[in-house]
Amino acid sequence: MLGSSKWCGGAMALMLAWLCASAGAAAQGPAAAPASAVPKRAATTDDAQRDGYRYYQIGDLAAPRPAPTRAGMMLVGGGDWPREAFAWMIERAGHGRIVILRASGAAEAQDEFFRDLGGITAAQTLVFEDRRAASDPRVLEIVRGADGIFIAGGDQSRYVRYWKDTPLARALDAHVRAGKPIGGTSAGLAILGAYAYGAMDGGSLVSQAALDDPTGPQLTLVDNFLHLPYLQRVITDSHFGKRERLGRLIAFLARLSQDHRRDDLVGLGIDEYTALCIDAQGEGRVFSGNGGKAWLVRPSLRADVYAQGEPLSLRAVPVIGVGADSTLRMGDFKVERPAFSELYDVESGQLIRREPTA
Repeated sequence: MLGSSKWCGGAMALMLAWLCASAGAAAQGPAAAPASAVPKRAATTDDAQRDGYRYYQIGDLAAPRPAPTRAGMMLVGGGDWPREAFAWMIERAGHGRIVILRASGAAEAQDEFFRDLGGITAAQTLVFEDRRAASDPRVLEIVRGADGIFIAGGDQSRYVRYWKDTPLARALDAHVRAGKPIGGTSAGLAILGAYAYGAMDGGSLVSQAALDDPTGPQLTLVDNFLHLPYLQRVITDSHFGKRERLGRLIAFLARLSQDHRRDDLVGLGIDEYTALCIDAQGEGRVFSGNGGKAWLVRPSLRADVYAQGEPLSLRAVPVIGVGADSTLRMGDFKVERPAFSELYDVESGQLIRREPTA
């Protein structure tokens, strides 16, 4: 169980390693990427497709990284990219080489990084088409040599099926331990937490269906995938306000609380065109192009009604908004200068916001 003392000790060790790696990288100053970090031969289209992936690149792969890397996590809610957040990530990648991971699409994200945002030496894209690629030596060499990693949107069930319990997943954990930044948007955001909505049934669960039966087979949750600092108690969700996903995030937390016998789990929903950026000290700031928020959801009570086939009932769920003027401390999940603070009840599957008291 993730709540065991063994897990807690491992989580603390991971956070300490992340902090030390970030400090060490900053102290070393600018450095060229080691020879092993640059693929000896770029994958041809035929080679890559044979091995279960497609490969694209832009820029100078041999160029030295201009500045040291620093640890950081960029959690993007989907939709348009908030430029300030991506500039934050590029700076933490030392303006070096960004590797984009995805399971659909092509080179559009790498072109946006290199041509539109700029300030990096190169970008590479790996488009995964089956699980074999997550063990491919060339793929792992590219990932290990990245100065920053960005996981694109799409269908997170493919990430779960292709990456979970593979050398690639271990390489992503190692990248973060080395004091390098990682980011994800939409489906790429969904898999960054210790827990994830896997969408393994092929659909995208809406809030009302989740509240009507949080035990149902359509609510597919995944754990023990990635192991990132400050996210060990967190499940994330994207496109949050626009797609009205508060209800389903509450249902996710009710399910996890029952399945793992824990009452300390946290939900983080991120609006579109919005990012929560977390530094090595666990301080989170929101960047948004449309006034979007991060939504912190922390149920403090077990469900009143949680049974197979029954609508959820749960009282007094605190929901706190993290805005551009807020700071979220990930160590204790306290919000300074919250954008809003609300309380919700779920009564027989219906989500009800409590009216504020005078």
